[in-house]
Amino acid sequence: MGAGDKERLGGRVEVDETFIGGPRSGVRGRGAAGKAMVVIAVELIGAHAFGRVRMKVIPDAKIVTLKEFLITSTSPGSKVVTDGLMAYRKAAVEYEHTVHVVDGSGHQAHELLPAVHRVAALVKRWIDATHQGGIQAEHLPAYLDEFTFRFNRRRSSAPGMLFYRLIQATVNAPATTYREIAQGLVTKQTPLSGRTGPHSQPRTLALTPLDKPWREGPRNG
Repeated sequence: MGAGDKERLGGRVEVDETFIGGPRSGVRGRGAAGKAMVVIAVELIGAHAFGRVRMKVIPDAKIVTLKEFLITSTSPGSKVVTDGLMAYRKAAVEYEHTVHVVDGSGHQAHELLPAVHRVAALVKRWIDATHQGGIQAEHLPAYLDEFTFRFNRRRSSAPGMLFYRLIQATVNAPATTYREIAQGLVTKQTPLSGRTGPHSQPRTLALTPLDKPWREGPRNG
């Protein structure tokens, strides 16, 4: 689903980061531990309407990381709107940059950057409701691609063409290996809880292949 979203956003674009993951102890905010940091860009249409979105899992909120995301997701000449994070001031030098500083403004972050916060809330609600919060960090980029695909085509008047394009992209995509599907899973057998010894592991069901198994059955008289 992420293969078809290559066209960059344009016009006025809100950009901010959020964290996706279950509640864990640790530092809050941009230093939160045990959660995936996701940067989100939302295209604005008019005063209140949202256009397309772009999302990406990032390792940090440094200048180089944010600049790479902006270049790949936002067209030159666009108007980029961010919060007061200093990294954005240098990352967005190639754009018309509007900064909304939350501290001391008397407003909440979701009031100054409503589009990004609305999309972030929708993503988290989708993960918690549809997937019961069971998405592992290794697979999060793929799920973000799915959400982006659906969100950017929510007003499509030709669902049949969307299905056709999706099947076309699937046929042309490289094969997915089991190793890619099983990222983060423990595949090595572990003993049953509280049991040790030769019976702690289930016996294999594999049998020695027979050349002509019909000749090995019981014989009658």
